Amino acid sequence: MLTGKQKRFLRAKAHHLKPIFQVGKGGVNENMIKQIIDALEARELIKVSVLQNCEEDRHVVAEQLAQGAGAELVQVIGNTIVLYK
Repeated sequence: MLTGKQKRFLRAKAHHLKPIFQVGKGGVNENMIKQIIDALEARELIKVSVLQNCEEDRHVVAEQLAQGAGAELVQVIGNTIVLYK
């Protein structure tokens, strides 16, 4: 679990990043989680964009991605999710 100061630091670092994954109509699947795990190992901090045509709520998608990848959910702002491992 991250403290408030740690989350604030990570939010500041993530501000300049661009989303490298998009969750669309198909939602979260196992292949996407594997790719996110690989990206987290390489980068530690990533952004994921939730498209408008996604049928699930963005907060549900964020929890699914964080649990599936074993990552910490830093922030959900708008349709963007920030994950840290």
